[in-house]
Amino acid sequence: MASTYLTRTNSSPTNAKKYTWSSWNKIDKRDWYPFFSTTHQGGHSYIGFGASSSQHFGVIEHGDSAGTLYQVATSSVQADSTGWYHVVVQFDSTQSTASDRLKIYINNVLQTSFTANNYPSQNLDSWFVDATTIEIGRRSAGSGKYYSGLISHAHFIDGTVYAPSTFGETDSTTGEWKIKTDPGISTANYGNNGFWMFKDNNSLNDNSGNSNNFTVGGGTFTKTEDNPSNVFATCNPLSKGSDWVFSKGNTNIRNDVNTQNNALGTIALHNGKYYWEVYRHGGGDVGFGITKAFVDGTNHTQVNDNRVLYYQDGNIYREGLGSNSPVNTGVTYGDTDTLAVAVDSINGVITFYKNGTQTGSITDTQLISSNELWIPWFLGRSGSEMRINFGNGYFGTTAVSSAGTNASGIGIFEYDVPTGFTALSTKGLNL
Repeated sequence: MASTYLTRTNSSPTNAKKYTWSSWNKIDKRDWYPFFSTTHQGGHSYIGFGASSSQHFGVIEHGDSAGTLYQVATSSVQADSTGWYHVVVQFDSTQSTASDRLKIYINNVLQTSFTANNYPSQNLDSWFVDATTIEIGRRSAGSGKYYSGLISHAHFIDGTVYAPSTFGETDSTTGEWKIKTDPGISTANYGNNGFWMFKDNNSLNDNSGNSNNFTVGGGTFTKTEDNPSNVFATCNPLSKGSDWVFSKGNTNIRNDVNTQNNALGTIALHNGKYYWEVYRHGGGDVGFGITKAFVDGTNHTQVNDNRVLYYQDGNIYREGLGSNSPVNTGVTYGDTDTLAVAVDSINGVITFYKNGTQTGSITDTQLISSNELWIPWFLGRSGSEMRINFGNGYFGTTAVSSAGTNASGIGIFEYDVPTGFTALSTKGLNL
């Protein structure tokens, strides 16, 4: 959501001593990310990642002259930017045992180890439920602390405590915790200030039936194809050169330093046909392609020795394949060009495109090695910026101008997806 936030004003609560928060979150990087907050008489309160220190999940409420009313933050660190977290907060201040008054679940696991465990006092009224201003996407009161990531199926229930199993379930095949797209909570049970946001799109309307709709307080509210049921590749902030700056859900990458840096993707590919697009913005030196998935993105030499690269000079460099000799496509590219790559790891073919037209293709048996995994790779320095569309339908926050055909139906791309290819996502991997 970057610098975007949504806002609304609560009415009188159904029961300010009880609430449930449930949401699915995909975070950009390790940082401080509040995503639900209030502004009230005594200050602000918030739920989010990094509430105690870097990437610990926590809940904090401040109040009037009393200072901090409570603060609970996990010892576990949520640093994975490749998938979605399911977080559930249960608040019930009527409980006699302090630790029962606020419980945190992450992916259906009750958190029991904390960096801070100052629990709410018995029968405390929560500001989150009270008649006050609430916000999604930042710590309120103009703190400048914005949530940087994606959020889906955000439920807030005023007056009732629900278990994580209301919102998620264990996949019988994989054993993974997965979303329930309809928790079956009635409109009345959401309470006066309850809501269900981001069910299927970026609508500001409340799906609970309560009409507790939000408005955009600032920034640009953007829909993404990436969701808890179909996780798309992005760039990986844990496997990159230190000079890259990631933004826009780790799909916008920029390097202003005169040192070549690598940025790797989050999903490796093998035995399939996958396609993604790159919009080049600005100057600098850029290249993109694939590298072997075992490499460390911080090790430039290691990446270079295992790469297939379409560089801006028009050459395809292929140190990662059997032949090291480059292939000259005769087609260079520059600012505002939209590039693409189609990797066929079934037949051992990798093809590059510029503005919808094929520029060059190579075939090599190493692409279909039974033991080899490949991963998206991007190279840049000196003011280079790439906006990558892995199928979300955006280059940064700019939507594709006119979506091309895509027979798989997975992902939205600027140009026609080659026949038999699909997006690099969890559903795409299972076609």
